[in-house]
Amino acid sequence: MKVITAKSAGFCFGVKKAVDTVYEEIEKGGRIYTYGEIIHNELVVEDLEKKGVTVLNSVEELNEIEEGTVIIRSHGVSKDIYELLEEKKGIRVVDATCPFVLKIHKIVSEESKKGRHIIIVGSSDHPEVKGIIGFAGDSVSCIQTEKEAEEFLPESGKSVSVVAQTTFNLHKFNNIVEILKKKCYDVHTVNTICNATEQRQTEALEIASQVDAMVVIGGKNSSNTRKLYEICSERCADTRFIQTVDDLVNESLKGVKCIGITAGASTPNYIIEEVQKHVRGTDF
Repeated sequence: MKVITAKSAGFCFGVKKAVDTVYEEIEKGGRIYTYGEIIHNELVVEDLEKKGVTVLNSVEELNEIEEGTVIIRSHGVSKDIYELLEEKKGIRVVDATCPFVLKIHKIVSEESKKGRHIIIVGSSDHPEVKGIIGFAGDSVSCIQTEKEAEEFLPESGKSVSVVAQTTFNLHKFNNIVEILKKKCYDVHTVNTICNATEQRQTEALEIASQVDAMVVIGGKNSSNTRKLYEICSERCADTRFIQTVDDLVNESLKGVKCIGITAGASTPNYIIEEVQKHVRGTDF
């Protein structure tokens, strides 16, 4: 039996920075809130809630508080949320937005001021993309699939600037960009998929290509983990998406001689270690 665990599995720089920030604020004491879940991992969010951290899920909930510390989630928020927080004088703001996401905010803001149409390649429902849209001005579109790129109708003579959700599938991003280049005038592309995402996706693909079964660990709402699952499934038919080792307990692994393990950017190391221990202790 052989177990191959991705070296890139687990917390990325931006996630670690955000989570560490919240725990540091807990040590300081006082009322602490996060605007949105700090990261997309249920166990981490539950642990923070047990320590007194409250998740604010809407502008309405934010408007109800008058004092305390509000930590901006790793995915970032839109410009109007920043402005609202500035107006609330009793609120101390700690920005835990991933630096790679902040870079995209700056890019789309600058490109929008040049009069260019902004195209964000990513999921319009994802908090990160919602935040980016809030910095992109009035001329902005969100595209997630090759089909949507084919159907996109650019404004006549309008220059286009393309960015990506930091955790988007690199292969799909490149395909979408090629389609847009054939349809749009003057396309300026900035690959804003973060290095950690590219590395994690590449390594997952390599491992999935050489194992009998693949385990992908991450939160059910984690975009980057879902993309890892999609990538691994293309190379390994027996790919399993789990949140914790409990999801593997009743799973049959008979006949599996080589198994691969990877995890999304929001998965704590202890969960990865528990899965490794369980798999190594399984009678194949």
